[in-house]
Amino acid sequence: MGKPIFYQKRSRDSYRRPFGGRKPWKRRILIVCEGERTEPLYFKAFRISSVKVEIAGTGRNTDSLVEFAIDLEEKTRKNHEPYDEVWCVFDKDDFPEQNFNRAFQLIENRKNFRIAYSNEAFELWYLLHFHYYNTAIDRSRYERKLTRLLGYTYKKKDPEMYQRLLNRQPDAIRNARNLLNSYRTYDPFRNDPSTTVVDLVEELNKYVD
Repeated sequence: MGKPIFYQKRSRDSYRRPFGGRKPWKRRILIVCEGERTEPLYFKAFRISSVKVEIAGTGRNTDSLVEFAIDLEEKTRKNHEPYDEVWCVFDKDDFPEQNFNRAFQLIENRKNFRIAYSNEAFELWYLLHFHYYNTAIDRSRYERKLTRLLGYTYKKKDPEMYQRLLNRQPDAIRNARNLLNSYRTYDPFRNDPSTTVVDLVEELNKYVD
């Protein structure tokens, strides 16, 4: 497995050397993604300059991704540069229930950690920009559906997806919230379809320029 790919969002004046040699960021946010390109490119497109956002595409999944995020956060804490928020972004896919649920257990006592999961895949968040889906859709069908809805061939590594879907984002937020609220019991592994990517999107929207 290769090294994770890091993407940093920098403010307009972040290349200037501030007093004391360090940028006085009000908040630092780390987003650790399962995908090395699709999810990082989407979150990188949020126009944010007031907080420091670092995005890592790791190629890891479920509990291994969370373990990586914990290790990374602990290293930065030792360097006296802790993150205010750490978001772990991964899919259910067909990973074992034990590993999927363990990912949630690993952060139970870590107040600054959050999980933005998708059951079954990240593309569910894209689909919710167009329609409300409350029946399970096999992830193999996501790309075909998106191709039809977008009107062109969907590509997972499309760097323009955020902009292409931005005007529909309020619909996606509403649909994702209604979907989560439709389940009587919070059980991410069995709540198919569902996604908490909406939580991360709403958090980032607080800082959009």
